[in-house]
Amino acid sequence: MVYQSPSGARDLLPLDVVQKRWIEERLQQVFRRWGYHRIITSSLERLDTLMAGGAIQPSTVLRVQSSEDEDLGLRPELTASIARTVVTRMAGSAYPLRLYYNANVFRRAQDNSHNRQQEFYQAGVELLGVGGLLADAETLLLVMDCLQTLGLQQWSIVLGDAGLTRSLLSPFPDSLQSKIRTAIANLDRVALETLPMSEELRDRALLLLDLRGKPEIVLEQVASLDLKPAQRASLNNLKSLIELLSTTHPPQTFQQSVSTNYPPSPAPLPTAHSLLLDLSLIQSLDYYTGIVFEVVSHHPSGIQVLGQGGRYDQLLGLYDPQAKSHPGIGFALHIEHLHQVLLLTGQLPQQTPTSDWLIVPETAQAYPVALAYAQNLRMTNDHLRVELELGSRTPSEVYDYARHRLIPQIAWIQVSGEAKVEKV
Repeated sequence: MVYQSPSGARDLLPLDVVQKRWIEERLQQVFRRWGYHRIITSSLERLDTLMAGGAIQPSTVLRVQSSEDEDLGLRPELTASIARTVVTRMAGSAYPLRLYYNANVFRRAQDNSHNRQQEFYQAGVELLGVGGLLADAETLLLVMDCLQTLGLQQWSIVLGDAGLTRSLLSPFPDSLQSKIRTAIANLDRVALETLPMSEELRDRALLLLDLRGKPEIVLEQVASLDLKPAQRASLNNLKSLIELLSTTHPPQTFQQSVSTNYPPSPAPLPTAHSLLLDLSLIQSLDYYTGIVFEVVSHHPSGIQVLGQGGRYDQLLGLYDPQAKSHPGIGFALHIEHLHQVLLLTGQLPQQTPTSDWLIVPETAQAYPVALAYAQNLRMTNDHLRVELELGSRTPSEVYDYARHRLIPQIAWIQVSGEAKVEKV
């Protein structure tokens, strides 16, 4: 019998781990520079915790049998777990709370999915207890800092506003709003063209579908609509956010607009980054209440979504006994997707770290002395990697092993404690 990992699971070998940690450590450096603190939550959650807010499809949750008859599941994302922890375990904390995580998440593979993977790794942040322009700007600028610190060259932030887009659906009949919203979220032009509505409403629906591109153009298109005061205020806030981002982090515009919704152009993209406005970037669920965004990269094999995020101002209230809510915004970056993109750049480590020393007792009686010698070396420098020869290999085999493992120094230890050091 051949034992294999479960379907949808993946083993990370030592080089995979080194490369994964290279990414994670750089992201954590950025998070800490911005004043965020790490939080670790349980991989197991009650199903009612995971389902609160409607952010998670029940079919994606890997359920766990509990001996206490609790309905439990493995977390498919971190935001719900962190919101639950903040409300129940950190009540009374001073806001804003800046929290970051680096963790695995689990999602049941869907029948129609070509990717059967069920365990993933994410790194992200949650900024809780503060709303408004500056909090939105901090989150987006933090994303940009992460991408630059990783050395990514060709990327875009695709920005939308779920609340504004939802409000632009108000002229449509209640019976059609959900279908129109789903069609827009899925970029289903055919569905919009065949839904039973007037020509005027159909034109409006198609306009909403196409609200993507350079921010100034999209903002002008929306401003031309007959907007209510609240909608115009949302539009002005979005405009102010884009102006603030452009001032703080001027984009290098791509030669042609790039959207995650269409296949990439075969023409090579220049090394640059951009901010795109896409008001069709909405979810079919009500989780997000304000800005939403996707982080995408551009490389020869196509467009890769590196992460998503957005504002959710009602979620914490779902876990509070008094239903008292606090605003929140955050994002998650997908470590596997970052790994795929960074492999093409040649930045990731290409081998596991080598040991600095190989300590070889010349006789069995010299083992205690060799153990002490190796430990003394380790204590002189926390970064030294020191191996002890454990077998009965011949000197020739020891040299071959050291050369194969690229170990630069061998210390031959005699029972008297004398050490003969050789360079390999």
